[in-house]
Amino acid sequence: MLTYFLTGSTGYIGGAIADELVKRGHQVRGLVRSQEKAAQLSERGITPVLGDLDASELLTNEAKNSDGVINTANADHARAINALITGLAGSGKPLIHTSGSSVVGDDARGAYCSSAIFDENTPMIVNPRKQARRDIDLMVLGAAQQNIRSVVICPSNIYGLGSGLNPNSLQVPFLAENARNNGVVQIVGQGLNTWSNVHIDDLVDLYIRALANAPAGAFYFAENGEESFRNIGQALAKRLGLSDVEALDPELAAQRWGETRAYFTYGSNSRVRAARARQELGWKPRHSSVTDWILNELPI
Repeated sequence: MLTYFLTGSTGYIGGAIADELVKRGHQVRGLVRSQEKAAQLSERGITPVLGDLDASELLTNEAKNSDGVINTANADHARAINALITGLAGSGKPLIHTSGSSVVGDDARGAYCSSAIFDENTPMIVNPRKQARRDIDLMVLGAAQQNIRSVVICPSNIYGLGSGLNPNSLQVPFLAENARNNGVVQIVGQGLNTWSNVHIDDLVDLYIRALANAPAGAFYFAENGEESFRNIGQALAKRLGLSDVEALDPELAAQRWGETRAYFTYGSNSRVRAARARQELGWKPRHSSVTDWILNELPI
């Protein structure tokens, strides 16, 4: 039995990973901020560690005493990553950091489908607003020089119900809830922008494979298919019994939802290919269509 320290243990990605690790007989120590959530983790066989990402000494000690670390809590928290690297330096143990494919998101605002497609060997074109996130990715990859088996996993749009405390992802559930509240599915601009997608179960499988076999300094996109937000919106409308999809002016969407959500989460293109995970880790995703999932499995 191995012991893994996991941040984001109450979240969508982290909770599903923790659940799978426990099923496989490993011990999981999960960072948690409240006694209430700590009790809920304990019920799931996860050892709660009270603290947050600013508790650098705690993170360093947990990393040092673990057999490996998985960070799913925050892709933009450099101080936490520094603390984890300090704890793992010289150990040869794995550090898996979760990024997100919005690092290659453009400023399409729903107006077009970009021809730019990125895989792990493609030079990255990073929006200046996402450069800080990319810098953290590079920090993690660079930790391989300190004898850490450091890995970055960069998921695309994640869908499906997770098995942890929080079963819901970000993108599709938000659009669905917004549609329920407004009586119409709303998308940014024309919704012609396209994102790659990955099912949560396939993503968890990738983490498990990377934890066991990924080489130091590896970067993996995670995807199995792609879809435009217009098609996602139309599938949502059909599933929810709504008659229309409304094209929101991007600036209005930014006022209502915030600029990051409007321009990156829902307005950008993020087309990636997970070539390395398939070739290097034998990753074989089983799910391929976010719209099929919406039409047949999205809770209504």
